[in-house]
Amino acid sequence: MSCNACFTDVQAVLFDLDGTLIDSAPDLGAAADAMRTIRGLPSIEMSTYRPMAGAGARGMLGIAFGIKPDHMDYEVLREEFFANYEQRLTQNTLIFPGVAELLSDLVQRGTPWGVVTNKASRFTIPLTGAMPLFATAGTIISGDTTSHAKPHPLPLLEAARRLNVEPGRCVYVGDDERDIVAGLAAGMATVAVTYGYLGQKSDTSQWGAHATINSARELLQLIA
Repeated sequence: MSCNACFTDVQAVLFDLDGTLIDSAPDLGAAADAMRTIRGLPSIEMSTYRPMAGAGARGMLGIAFGIKPDHMDYEVLREEFFANYEQRLTQNTLIFPGVAELLSDLVQRGTPWGVVTNKASRFTIPLTGAMPLFATAGTIISGDTTSHAKPHPLPLLEAARRLNVEPGRCVYVGDDERDIVAGLAAGMATVAVTYGYLGQKSDTSQWGAHATINSARELLQLIA
């Protein structure tokens, strides 16, 4: 754990979803890999999909087929991926170690918590509804809840508004550089986690976060 400035008077904690609270890579990767095997292509190891799981369809289709969003077939393949993923939202998705205990401690402290993710509500609503972990969440902001997604600060500001907490009294925790960019732009304290997917820019020390943690429960040491 590293901390350039530990936090006082924290009134709410907000989290990214995939790669921060839950490990959804097995289901995301499987949804994309099924598209390969049904076409007679060989399966790809989950370890190859995993680093890009936080990028959703863009990341998974990039691994599975080597295409980008500007490819002529991308939109059709993306919808196929979405349909596959909807069928297995929580089949092999796990909660990261220490997350359940962390959230329980926050609730016991009387500190509201919530989720701000770029995952569309099409997936976020049924996924969080199926997992008891999210029963105590004060708010869940999806990628299409507001007119902008991260790294724009608007989703984070909306979460703070719904919790009736000033943005400057919130901590935002995430495993991707865009999480930290969004959090800083919203005027929040920011925490990068190293146990998530990290994406293409995996050196968390370059993201500009106020603190970095290697396990979920380390967060409690920063906001005590």
